[in-house]
Formats: sequence, structure tokens, C-alpha cells
Amino acid sequence: MEILDEIKFDRQGLVPAIIQDHISQQVLMLGYMDREALEKTITTGQTHFFSRSRGRLWKKGESSGHIQEVKEIYFDCDQDTLLIKVDQKVAACHQGYRSCFYRKLERDSLKVCQEKVFDEKKVYEKK
Repeated sequence: MEILDEIKFDRQGLVPAIIQDHISQQVLMLGYMDREALEKTITTGQTHFFSRSRGRLWKKGESSGHIQEVKEIYFDCDQDTLLIKVDQKVAACHQGYRSCFYRKLERDSLKVCQEKVFDEKKVYEKK
């Protein structure tokens, strides 16, 4: 895809992707995409990322079923960050919350400001 030549991937070949709910506008997560992940995201309509910790491509929801259906993809002005608006199935956070940003700083501590929407131990238990 020629349009991907416009993206400014970093030295590791990655670009940050902010994932946002297309209806509520809630920021759900931040992930990193390499060229392959971005191509798969565009062609399949579901988000794919490059896992820095696992060192491999992964599809969001591949183990939980909590996929993200892509509605819109935006490039920022420097073309080094993506904003992807999605229809999130169940939750984005692997810890059971709708958004990975479920804690907020209050004075000198973090306060949980969302309810869990699923039990992560049941979803991710080893089979």
C-alpha cells in the first residue's frame, strides 16, 4: 500500500496507535503497529498490533474474543501517530476494564474509576 509510505515509523519500525471508541470517544488503549500490522488492520477491518514484549504480530482479541472493528483511521499532522476509531467488543483492557485507562491520579495515589466488565482470570485462564 503506497499510502503507508507516508507513515513515519520509528527506528524499530513501529508507529503508536491510539485506539478510541467511535461512539463514546473514550480512549481505550495505546498499541504499536509495524507496517504488517497496519496493513492487516486496513485489509481485515480489525486491529492488529506488534507486541513489543512478545516480539510478534497479534490480532486484538485473538485469545479473549474482544475484537476491535475499525471504523476510521486518522494520521496525525507529523504522520508519526495513528488514531483509530473502533467498535470495541466487550473490553480493550486485559485486566477486565473497558479501557486500559481505568485509573486516575488523585493527589498522590491512583483511583480506579471504572467497573470491571469481565473476569480476566476466566477469560485468560490456561487451558
